[in-house]
Amino acid sequence: MRNKLKGVVVSDKQEKTVVVRVERLKEHPRYKKRYKVHKRYKAHDEKGEIKEGDNVLIEETKPLSKDKRWRVIKKV
Repeated sequence: MRNKLKGVVVSDKQEKTVVVRVERLKEHPRYKKRYKVHKRYKAHDEKGEIKEGDNVLIEETKPLSKDKRWRVIKKV
């Protein structure tokens, strides 16, 4: 089973690559307050049909380049 993440596309300027921002909630170990943290992933988009602002589902895959280890499965 491969890891899957849901996020928002923040950049589609590169060819066949989109940058996806994934947010998650984290809890402070002492004060138990929950806060948002985010990370940006470069994902492979073969057809180039995903645009900035789209919600997408990405899946972990073999390394495609120096930074790319994810690919877009579908638009949510």
